[in-house]
Amino acid sequence: MLRGATGLVLTFRPMAAPSVTLRCLVAILFILTSLSAVAGDETGQPAPRFRAKTTTGAQFNNESVKGKVVLFEFWTTWCKYCEEEASLVDDIAREFSGKGLIVLAVDVLEPDQKVKKYLAEHPRSVPIVLTKDTNLAAMYNAQSYPIYVVIDRDGNIAAEQRGARRRDCVTTNAEAGWNRSERRGFGQLGPSARY
Repeated sequence: MLRGATGLVLTFRPMAAPSVTLRCLVAILFILTSLSAVAGDETGQPAPRFRAKTTTGAQFNNESVKGKVVLFEFWTTWCKYCEEEASLVDDIAREFSGKGLIVLAVDVLEPDQKVKKYLAEHPRSVPIVLTKDTNLAAMYNAQSYPIYVVIDRDGNIAAEQRGARRRDCVTTNAEAGWNRSERRGFGQLGPSARY
């Protein structure tokens, strides 16, 4: 018991042990968090249903890209790695366009005017998709940048890469969309490449 300066008496009681319900809730949250970390690599799984509209008005969804390989690049204007790798992605788009590669560069959670101003200073040759015109950023949990996701011709996630990489890694990811056998052994790709 303590008496404060104002004459108020404060009584401290020992804290009761957490209830069984609280302990169970914490245990369940811990297990779910652990499982979600393990389940993070979705390589080989069907790609989620998506919709995307580019700044030029072109529309894409799972049906419209059927039979093609798709590379989603998630980026932001403030990401220096994204800026450095933009020309790499543009080059890959040009190099593989004849093989049916579709590249969509998805800007994540930035105002339209900011992105348009940035693109005026840093032009891109690939179609740009703004967050308001797609559900992709949420589906792929885009929170660190850049992120690359490749969807194969069958509509499955062929590769996923989080963080900046060299040209050969991104190119290998794109090529994985054409070659099913590569999905089993990506070398530098796979879960260890995610960060």
